[in-house]
Amino acid sequence: MTKPREPNGVEPSRSEDDIQRDQLGPRGVPGAPDPAKMTPQREKKTPKHVDPGHTA
Repeated sequence: MTKPREPNGVEPSRSEDDIQRDQLGPRGVPGAPDPAKMTPQREKKTPKHVDPGHTA
């Protein structure tokens, strides 16, 4: 018996990566805490010195 497939255009609630992370842990060590820290994306993308450039 097979699992019914989702129709096209519908995302599954959990990805394969989520399932593997649950089984193996964030760094391949089951039960270990996730040491990764996310930096704010907007701060990374915003240039420090804004040069508006030429208008035309």
